[in-house]
Amino acid sequence: MTRVFDDRRCTLGEGPLWHPERQQMFWFDILNRQLLSREGDTPLVWQFDEYVSAAGWVNRSELMIASQSKLFLFNLDTGASEKLCDLEADNPVTRSNDGRADPKGGFWIGTMGINAEKGAGAIYRFQHGQLHKLFGDITISNAICFAPDGKTAYFADTETQVIQKVALDDAGWPTGSPESFVDLSAEDLNPDGAVVDADGCLWNAQWGASRVARYALDGRFVDAVSLPGKQATCPAFGGSDLTSLFSTTAADGLSGDEEGRTYVAEVGVKGQNEHRVVL
Repeated sequence: MTRVFDDRRCTLGEGPLWHPERQQMFWFDILNRQLLSREGDTPLVWQFDEYVSAAGWVNRSELMIASQSKLFLFNLDTGASEKLCDLEADNPVTRSNDGRADPKGGFWIGTMGINAEKGAGAIYRFQHGQLHKLFGDITISNAICFAPDGKTAYFADTETQVIQKVALDDAGWPTGSPESFVDLSAEDLNPDGAVVDADGCLWNAQWGASRVARYALDGRFVDAVSLPGKQATCPAFGGSDLTSLFSTTAADGLSGDEEGRTYVAEVGVKGQNEHRVVL
């Protein structure tokens, strides 16, 4: 059964991250430029001066955060920031969107046009202090996640309604061309953020469909978790045994009280620990 984890209405909730050392959930409200969390019943918020959208954990105190113009280290205890590199800083059209750490300690981050300008975005990988462009001509970057064995990465351009997969080499770099994993166009479903569980199945939040859908390793639909919020944006596994599925939603353009809240469901399936970003 799905319940409300946090009742704050995010205009564009995104990027949920369960910090394995802190046993704490973090997520973003992109359009309000906020990082959100909770400590028990106490809601927490950090305000930034530009869009922030995704993070990876570096150690107990520090997150690596992707913003509109850069990747930076953020200290949760002190509030101090340290820039790591530019992220399309010379392009005022774009901002960061979906991102996740990979099994090799790298961090994949997608960009998109602030107004979803066609083909304005790209997907990058940050590793060992360097940012490398992997794929271009992306309109809405989403669904970045990784197989447990580290041999496959997934991503989507939401506009195409296709989740793609690409093989990875031993260092975590793409090898060969991406290919279709799940084509949702026939069902008119829009793939948003995604995460892979410990069995290798992919869980995809589907914008406008009030659900997070689970797909087997061969791309076959397995089942789905229903959400009260219509615009599901991204799932994440968390909790002490990693069987709680959290999901952010977006209230943007909608008026119901259930929109924009962050939800959690006990799914009886174990997730992966979020990988640590190695600097």
